[in-house]
Amino acid sequence: MTEHRPSLTRPLPRRALRALSEFFRLEAAGGIMLIAAAALAMIAANSPLSPAYEAFRELPVQVRIGELEIAKPLLLWINDGLMAVFFLLVALEIKRETLSGQLASRDQLILPLVCAIAGVAVPALLFTAFNRGDAGAMRGWAVPTATDIAFALGVLALLGSRVPVGMKLLLSTIAVVDDLIAILIIALFYSHGMSLAALAWAGAALAGMWLLNRRGVTRLAPYLVLGVVLWVCVLKSGVHATLAGVATGLMIPHTQSRHIDKHNAVPDETEHSPLETLEHALHPWVAYAILPVFAFANAGLVLHGLSMDDMLSPLPMGVVIGLLLGKPVGIVGAALAMRALGWARFPDGMDLRAMLGLGLMCGIGFTMSLFIASLAYSEPLHYEEAVLGILAASVLSALIGYGWLRAVLPTRSKVD
Repeated sequence: MTEHRPSLTRPLPRRALRALSEFFRLEAAGGIMLIAAAALAMIAANSPLSPAYEAFRELPVQVRIGELEIAKPLLLWINDGLMAVFFLLVALEIKRETLSGQLASRDQLILPLVCAIAGVAVPALLFTAFNRGDAGAMRGWAVPTATDIAFALGVLALLGSRVPVGMKLLLSTIAVVDDLIAILIIALFYSHGMSLAALAWAGAALAGMWLLNRRGVTRLAPYLVLGVVLWVCVLKSGVHATLAGVATGLMIPHTQSRHIDKHNAVPDETEHSPLETLEHALHPWVAYAILPVFAFANAGLVLHGLSMDDMLSPLPMGVVIGLLLGKPVGIVGAALAMRALGWARFPDGMDLRAMLGLGLMCGIGFTMSLFIASLAYSEPLHYEEAVLGILAASVLSALIGYGWLRAVLPTRSKVD
């Protein structure tokens, strides 16, 4: 009987390897900037700069065109506006991976899909076990379910060439599925007070993008203009505005223009689809600007007055246990079950010890966890407890995961 080998472990084409190398480089560097931005936020919030930091977050920003007015503090412009661009990029990555990447077939999808689902379910159950008696705290049941791919790859980058490509690829694919699940969670559980009129206008903007797709329009400008209209409508509708970025990303066409070289009669592999063009353009901005700004604006937790009792209260403990323990238990348990059933195997270069290290890295929640916490908790106390848990769990997952992988991964000489 031939062993079932998912495409996740097969050699990748040269162009795909180049694209993956650039992706990992951007994400790793962006992850390091993310860590630095969070550290700066903590310093600013716990130093004489604290008033200036709060003034930055609460700076009123108003845009008015005729009767249309959007007035928010800068923090919400970052969380509703800049993060919509982040979710646009996430949607582009999900669509590309689904149509032509690592999620394009059952073989490619099965292992990361099952691992990601288990890596969401187990942390949510552990959080619930700690907080089931507190309805307010339970609004954040999804906080410990996410993985921060940039932060995780930034930590992996410290291990250099010892990290097998299969581990980076599996981690990235799990994170993509994680993001898709997070998008569904936000849409289903964190929308409120919907305006039917605004939703109708949002539907009209979506219909316009769909018609552009049907007519084969590949210029990006019309989609992006309608995307801005969609964002305003969704912002006013009560559905969270970042979902406009998701919807716009899914509408960008991924049709490959295949120009034939008249001398060699082969397709020009340098030609990118509109989706790939936009993805490549956005990725550096998101990695090097949007996510660090988000981290700086949201990670500034005031530590003065906090005690060990605060850390051991049910909400932060639910987040810490969910991320630090729930993520590796869910992911590694699912991977072992898939291997035992003969439905999937570990990627090349990975054994059980390496899979456990990957599970620990997936416990770095940070960006998406902070974002979900900002949606879940309007009470400052609950939000601060969630941030405390997120920061503690992400730092512990990073340190333990790095130490574990440094101990178990072979050195370069052994790999060579």
